[in-house]
Amino acid sequence: MGGFIDRPFALFALLMSALSSPLASAQTIEQAPTSLALTSTDAAILGMRPSKPLSRGEEAALMPKDRFRECAHCPEMVVVPDGNFMMGASAREMGSSEDERPQHQVTVQRFAAGRWPVSLAEWGACVAAGVCSPHPTEAGHVRDPVTGILWQEASHYVQWLSRLTGRPYRLLSEAEREYVARGGTITAFWWGDGADPHLADIAAANLVADIGIVTIATTPPSANPFGLFGVHGGVYDWVEDCWHDNYVGAPNDGSAWIADDCKGHVLRGGAFSRALQTRRSAARLWFGPPNRMSYMSVRVARTLGP
Repeated sequence: MGGFIDRPFALFALLMSALSSPLASAQTIEQAPTSLALTSTDAAILGMRPSKPLSRGEEAALMPKDRFRECAHCPEMVVVPDGNFMMGASAREMGSSEDERPQHQVTVQRFAAGRWPVSLAEWGACVAAGVCSPHPTEAGHVRDPVTGILWQEASHYVQWLSRLTGRPYRLLSEAEREYVARGGTITAFWWGDGADPHLADIAAANLVADIGIVTIATTPPSANPFGLFGVHGGVYDWVEDCWHDNYVGAPNDGSAWIADDCKGHVLRGGAFSRALQTRRSAARLWFGPPNRMSYMSVRVARTLGP
C-alpha cells in the first residue's frame, strides 16, 4: 500500500486539523475516521473507525495486512493476500506423517482471517445473544481464547457473525489455515524449522508440552509475516473440512474438502499442551463428536469480494 495510505501520522494530523477547524462540518468529522482507520495498520488510528460492516468501496480498497472490525464484539480481522503455496510436508520434514502427503500446489484467493483466535469476550457476545453455549473457560481473562468448543459450536458462531453483520463470515478451510500459518514461508514453522524462538530452546519447548503449562519466561509473541498471532501452539482452530486420511484427490483452489460421510472435522495449529512437532504448519488432527478437548478453539474467516 503506498502514498496516502502509508503515512498514518500524516493522516492523524489531518484528522486533528479537521476536528479543530471551525469550518469543519459534522459530515467531515464523521467520515474522516472511517477512511483513516480502514487503510492503516497503526493501532491508534485503527481504533478511530466505528466498528461497523465495511461498505463495498471500503472492502474493495483493502490491501494485505489491513485490519478491520465490523461490530463492537467482532473479531479483529487481517486481510490475507492471494497466492500459491505447497500444502503438506515432505517425508524429510522432521515430525511429519503420511496424512500430510502428497504435497500439492494450492492457489488461495484473498480473504480476511482473525488476527487472533476468538476471545472469551467475543464468544460471550454470542452467548449473550442466546446462540452460543457458555463454557467453563469463560472464567478466564476476556482476551484469552475460548476453548473446549465443538466443531458444531464453532460453526454456529460464524453463522451468528454473518447474521449480525450481514457479511460472509465462515470457518477457515484447511488449506487457508495452513496458508496463513506459513505466512509465505516453506519451513516447518513460519520462523524456521526449529523450536519457537520465544522459548529458550527445543528442550524448553518440549518441557512446556510435558507439564502442560508455560513456566518458561517468554518474550511477547510476534505476528507472522501475514500479521496473524498464535498460528503455532496455544490452541487448535477448527476448520471447515472433513477429515481425509491423506491429500489424494484434495482440491487445489483453497476451498474446504467436504464429504457426505463426514466422520469428523480437522483441527489445525497445535497446542502448548502437545508435542512441538504437532504445532508445525502442515500438522493435522481430527476429532468427531461428541469428543470435547480443552484445546479446541476457532479462528474465523471472512470472504472478501474482488
